[in-house]
Amino acid sequence: MSKTDEEFEHALIGKKIPILTLDNKWYQLFTESEHTAEIKRMESEMNDLIKRQSKVSDENREIKKLKKKLMDEIVVLADELVHDPSSKRLAKKQDECKRLLQECNEKLDANEEEMVELPRQINWINRKLMVATMEICYRKLAKSTEELSEIEEWIGKVRRELKKKIIRKQEKEAKIHQLYSYMHDIFGSDVIELFDMHYDPEEKYQKAQEAKEAKVSRETQGKKETQEAKEANDAPIKSEESVNEQSMNDENASKS
Repeated sequence: MSKTDEEFEHALIGKKIPILTLDNKWYQLFTESEHTAEIKRMESEMNDLIKRQSKVSDENREIKKLKKKLMDEIVVLADELVHDPSSKRLAKKQDECKRLLQECNEKLDANEEEMVELPRQINWINRKLMVATMEICYRKLAKSTEELSEIEEWIGKVRRELKKKIIRKQEKEAKIHQLYSYMHDIFGSDVIELFDMHYDPEEKYQKAQEAKEAKVSRETQGKKETQEAKEANDAPIKSEESVNEQSMNDENASKS
């Protein structure tokens, strides 16, 4: 047993583990390739034990019903033999019932021993299956965590590169705007057309500036509204007496 197995075994001490093969969520932990031959073997063994436990339990119920029926019949036969003690038919039937009753008791004893042993076997296999499951999950978590770190690192690099590209883009747009404006002022629009511009840098630069100003305006307006709401919440609320007093003063002033 590897060190990892020992750690998993130790972690399961005192833990109540559900029967894994009866839990649909357990099956969702594995892909077909991860469902190893060892896990399939233990799964099959577990299911066989569970079926056997259910079968023995059903047998016990049927045997107990038969045992009660035989005991009732023996009591009846005993009463009949009191009135007819020489009846071989009754005596033979009573002996047969006693023989069947003895077989029922022996079968129940054997089943009781098996019903004690089966849960132990099921629990043992279940714990082994849990350890194997933990090993697979541990490997999957480790691999996924490593891949996640790589993805996060890649995203960080892309973000930094994107920021650099945005800054370079803004610098290029400003430079084009500067050159365009200079040439336009000196040579006029007719000469500028010779440069075969695919877009109007003046218009593009202006739109970018307007979008930037609009963003700043929205942020300023949002801060202003937040401040006004805060001031409104902090403002003292007039008491009912103050309001009534103010109303009476206004009324007297109007009468005067």
